[in-house]
Amino acid sequence: MNKIINLLIVLIIAAACNKSKPQAIKEEKFISELKKEILKEKIPGCGIVVIKNGKIVISESIGEADVAFSVPVDNHTIFSINSIAKIFAGTAIMQLVEDGKINLSNPISDYLNNLPIEWQKVTIRQLLSHTSGLPDIEDTENGGLIGGKGEEFAWEKVKNSPLRFMAGEKFNYNATNYLLIQKLIEKISGMDYEKFLLKNQFDKIGSKILFGNSFDVVENKSTTYSYYLKDKITNKYIKGEKLYEISEEFSPILKADAGAFSTVNTLTKWMSALQNEKFISKKSIEKIWTAEPLNNGEHKGFGGFLNGYAYGWPVIMRDKHPAVAPIGGGRASLIVYPKDNLTIILLTNLTGSSPQKIIEKVAHHYWE
Repeated sequence: MNKIINLLIVLIIAAACNKSKPQAIKEEKFISELKKEILKEKIPGCGIVVIKNGKIVISESIGEADVAFSVPVDNHTIFSINSIAKIFAGTAIMQLVEDGKINLSNPISDYLNNLPIEWQKVTIRQLLSHTSGLPDIEDTENGGLIGGKGEEFAWEKVKNSPLRFMAGEKFNYNATNYLLIQKLIEKISGMDYEKFLLKNQFDKIGSKILFGNSFDVVENKSTTYSYYLKDKITNKYIKGEKLYEISEEFSPILKADAGAFSTVNTLTKWMSALQNEKFISKKSIEKIWTAEPLNNGEHKGFGGFLNGYAYGWPVIMRDKHPAVAPIGGGRASLIVYPKDNLTIILLTNLTGSSPQKIIEKVAHHYWE
């Protein structure tokens, strides 16, 4: 009898080993291909997480968080995720929608006072999808807010600037849209924006999100790097071989738009909570992941495979392996492939590394 039991145990162990071998091979190929892309882009450090069928199958820390002092990336490394902040804002809006406090089809002027007449018919969904036609409060050429004289001056200046186009006619990615989204959330909730996120999203996962500037001194925060240097004569950025530390300042009035910092672990917890309907319902998730059409029915986005835009989520619209792909600062990205039950998070400390492109190159290992 003991011999039979021992034989069964051996067979079970052998079966388990054979079952896990294909998974191990898949993981090895994925990591190998990923590291080739990281080496190709000369990325100093990054964190990668792959979630398949609701389970973490890969969690790796690669390279250095601080090159000068040879500080390795680990699970506690905080990366600048910049515009990925919009997914928290889009989710916050849907939380208010589910509470019956706002309607996406209503004009923003139903909730906020003292807006220019030209702005008053712009709807909440047009703000979320960057189809509002509003002028930009950011100075995209020189950095910072327009006017260079602070938040109040920039706010008054942008309110007196002409519309770029009629609402719904085009896609134009700019910070004014999410400035108004932030004001809306604060007005309706009666809470500071960051406190709203903590209470309604991050406290639920036992973690936190940080907002600030790249030069803020924060424990475990990675340095942000770039190979690009601005030419003082042409005012254009030129890519070289030398690695630079970059300094970015993010206005507190634009927390819904950018200026977010997070660990890979925090984003992993947040994504898991979102997909398990801890924040909003499945129906609301489908809404924030569905590209908003223009008035003529067409869809526009950043270009390339990012050919649509939803409510804080860039969309990859295609028949096979459709996805949503938030990106931040050209150095952070996560892509959700709903039909493949797959989420891949890649946070780097190199501006211009385009991690969304890297994810797209390696995701096929886990596509169904």
